[in-house]
Formats: sequence, C-alpha cells, structure tokens
Amino acid sequence: AWDYLLEYTQDIEGVVYNVAELRADFPNGARFRLFGADNYDAMRGLYFDSVVLDEPADFPANAWPSVIRPSLTDRKGKATFIGTPKGKNEFWDIYNNAKANDNWFCAMYKADETDILDKEELDEAKQTMGEDRFAQEFMCSFEAAIQGAYYAQEMKTAKTEDRITSVPYDPAASVITSFDLGIGDSTAIWFAQFVGQEIHLIDYYENSGVGLDHYAKVLHDKGYHYESHILPHDVRVKELGTGKSRLETLDNLGVRNIEIAPRLSVDDGIQAARSMLNKCWFDEEKCERGIEALLQYRREFDEKLKSWRGRPLHDWTSHGADSFRYLAVGYRPHQDWGEPIKRNLQGIA
Repeated sequence: AWDYLLEYTQDIEGVVYNVAELRADFPNGARFRLFGADNYDAMRGLYFDSVVLDEPADFPANAWPSVIRPSLTDRKGKATFIGTPKGKNEFWDIYNNAKANDNWFCAMYKADETDILDKEELDEAKQTMGEDRFAQEFMCSFEAAIQGAYYAQEMKTAKTEDRITSVPYDPAASVITSFDLGIGDSTAIWFAQFVGQEIHLIDYYENSGVGLDHYAKVLHDKGYHYESHILPHDVRVKELGTGKSRLETLDNLGVRNIEIAPRLSVDDGIQAARSMLNKCWFDEEKCERGIEALLQYRREFDEKLKSWRGRPLHDWTSHGADSFRYLAVGYRPHQDWGEPIKRNLQGIA
C-alpha cells in the first residue's frame, strides 16, 4: 500500500513523506497514513475523516468496534470495507448490517458476474485451487471452508447429514457443560446432552470482561438439569489477589460436580474432538457462534516460510474450539451396572 501511495502522489507538488510513520502530508493540509491491524491500539485517540479497511476478515475482533469506529465519531467520518470472506466472522456481521441499513452502500462482486475474467480462466482457476478456495477467493462465499481449518471435513459432513438443525433441550436427559475460562480473554461454554449414541449440542454461550459470578448466573438462568461441568486443568491455580483458585470460587458460587479435563496435548485433544464430531448434532440457532468457531479454527500460517505451523492460530475461534476440545477429552460417561447378577450356584459334595 505504501508503494501505491508513492506512485499515485509523485506528481503532486509539495507532498511531504514520513517513511517511519508511513505518512504523507499534502499541501492543502490533508494527511494520509497507513496502520497495521495487528497494532490497532496505535490508532487510539486519533480522529479521521475517512478510513479504508483492507481485508477486514483478518482484523482482530475488537479493532473496528473498540478503536476504529470511535475514531470517526467527532468528524462524522466514513468507513470503507474491502475484503475477501473468511467464514462468518465480524466481516460477515458488518456485511449483513450494511445490507439492512439504508445509510450504507453494500455490494458483492463475484468473478463470474463482473466479466473481468473470462469463463476459461475461471474454470482453470477452479480446477487448480479447488472448490473451497475458489468459492472464497473468486465467488465471495462466506460458506467456503477455511484453509487450514482443523474441523473442516467433520463440520462439512455434519452439514451434509443435516446434523446442524434444531436440537431442543430434552428434560429427561442431563446436561454436561465444558468451559474455556479466559483471563482477559473470552470465556466459552458448550452445553451438551449425551443421548444414546448421539451427542446433542443444545446451547453455547460466550462473553468477556465479566466475573465468574456472571457465568454461575448464566448456568442457573438456563434452567437445565446439570450432570457435570468440565473445566481446564488450570482452574486449580490460586490467584494472587484472592489466594483462591477459580475452582474454589465456582464452588462458593454454587457450581458443583466439577470435572477437570485431563492435561493432554493440543494435538491429542484435536484428534479427540474430531472423533466426537461425527456423533454431534448442533442447534443451529443457539450454537451459531460456537459452530462458526469450529468451522474457522485453523492452523497458524507462517507468511515468511509460506507453510502451516504446527500450532493453532489464537484468535476469537480459539475459545469455542478449546471449550469443545475439553468436552471431548473430559467427558466420562456414567456407568450404570444395574443390579448384581444372581447365579444359582450349587455346592460341590
């Protein structure tokens, strides 16, 4: 982007460039500046007449609502979003809000509708790139599988088999929850019922910036009958401020029957989650954000080496995916052996 700026402004007399700040000052007092979304806090306290967000699907979740949007308020500035879909994340929300808002202009330009590329070229690209990548990059699909996603195939199968549908709470069965407890990050909770050979994901909840008392209240207000609550192993760690662990705090808040998930490697946990996904049914409405987290949870990509790293990318999807992983490794079905077997034993004379 900086090279484009230099190219298109080179004929304007009096432009002053500041390479260190990626800034151009124009003779009429206007200023153009580039920022990286990975350091969006650098924009705090600044004010803009207009911002252009390139590839907003890659932005941190808090960049637009917490920093960039407030920077437009004083000057009643404008925002332009230009990007490629990458699942139903914040960019998806902004796109749909724009479609429903008369104050916004919204357009989607699919490659087969613009006539910029001919059909032969598009067919060749599709054959080379594969269905999902082509659908995302050329056809603006928010539904296409994310490259490097851990659970892409399992979630695609769940959709194909109509296992993402309406899954109501069954009062005859108990509910097992799994938590990913965040400190400064989001906390994510899955609500599951194990019914025969099926696993029903009936609900999902996520929030941040609130205490454990909030989540205890959420559990109570749901009105479910709970069998157990699966939490990560670090729930036993005592906090310096209170001298209590979060396990003790939850117990004091009335959250009982807590199970601690075994401390397995992330890779082992992901494999356990993959195996469990083949038995899962998801409530499409109540679990919408959790489903998207599983669809988009992916490996970290090394831009320098152009290869996938051996660890997950930590972003908003991590919370729901980690919570699901704890459910996969932490649930131990209750064994009901029934009455003792009675045998008519005869003595030996």
